Amino acid sequence: MKFYFPDSQDLVSPSYDFKRDEYSPLRVRQRDDKYAHEVLTKPAYQGLLVSKAIVDGSVGGVGKYTGAQRQRLFRLGVRGFFRLPDDVTTIGDCGAFSYVNEHTPPYTTDEVLDFYEECGFDSGVSIDHVILGYQRPAMIAKPPPPEWVERREISLKNGLDFIDNARARKSTVEPVGAAQGWDPESYADSVQQLQSFGYKRIALGGMVPLKTPDILDCLMSIDEIRSTDVELHLLGVTRFEAISKFARLGVTSFDSTSAFRQSFMDDRDNYHTDTGAFTAIRVPQVDGNLMLKRAILSGQVSQAQAIRSERSALKALREFDVGTCTLHHALEALAEYEEVIAVKKSYLTLYEETLSSAPWKSCPCGLCEKHGIDIAIFRGTERNKRRGFHNLAVLAAKMKTLPKPIKRKTTSV
Repeated sequence: MKFYFPDSQDLVSPSYDFKRDEYSPLRVRQRDDKYAHEVLTKPAYQGLLVSKAIVDGSVGGVGKYTGAQRQRLFRLGVRGFFRLPDDVTTIGDCGAFSYVNEHTPPYTTDEVLDFYEECGFDSGVSIDHVILGYQRPAMIAKPPPPEWVERREISLKNGLDFIDNARARKSTVEPVGAAQGWDPESYADSVQQLQSFGYKRIALGGMVPLKTPDILDCLMSIDEIRSTDVELHLLGVTRFEAISKFARLGVTSFDSTSAFRQSFMDDRDNYHTDTGAFTAIRVPQVDGNLMLKRAILSGQVSQAQAIRSERSALKALREFDVGTCTLHHALEALAEYEEVIAVKKSYLTLYEETLSSAPWKSCPCGLCEKHGIDIAIFRGTERNKRRGFHNLAVLAAKMKTLPKPIKRKTTSV
């Protein structure tokens, strides 16, 4: 099972000063900042996924790349741009959720193939159109809305055009067909048609909103018609608890930002371990947190008092990490800061669990050893992204513990 990490230009600065919370004045982002695969001791993913919408933008807005970055990507190729090791593969897609509200996708097959080939991707996904809805088999059967049918037809037509054009060009990019559906039967039919076009690898799109049992229902229906030599990729889906089941049903790869984003988006599960997760310790920056700045400007919070309490909390945490401060004193400093900035929700009980366990002290990811408690502090992009990279390393380690899937035997007719 391969895990692909979707790119969104997430890097960290090795020269960032955590004590002063500032960057080096000599820093050049593209030259000096590092990707996850460059700062972690062990590989955190087997592949990298890059969306055309992220690079070029779409009807929904501009992409995440500057003009200079885009030119550099085309000049160096995806492997050179990301400084990828040889064992990390690449896949490109269109970023269908970026144009999900449009009547038709904003790209042509030739434009997408040009993008994949010019960037030097190993694989590329055909243009699909996300279906905004799902019907469970147990629901009362009713005809799908015409828009759902049209979107699936668009995806299948683009799938046929994509593989035909790739063959005509003798493209070096492995074609991956994109399947859409609104229930297990329609997903299975999409896969069956893509197989008939000649695809040996098929990506299942539009499953991000689905619950795990619904995904399994679809995979079981697909498995009834799937050729034994056809591999499946799940677009945007992790669901670690079900990965073994996914593998038995033909899934050989998936991509997701979930583990990374939980480091700063989840309410509690910010720092992952092989047995669970801990809550990161929130110490918002007085001069960098938008909500806190608004509270100071409105007079609700004293800036001077907030700065003193902020520094006191950080000092206590670092002293706790090296053993010169008690857990009780560290929690008192955090409680004082929470009171000064008038937080709406206290996490002190959860912080006690995090500090008592100090999971960063035994983590071999490379970042935890280097940064200590700072990686468990919820504060600014440099700490939060490092914690996200750590989470990717934990996911990779957990995946190695999964049992190898049993290959389905081919039955003779």
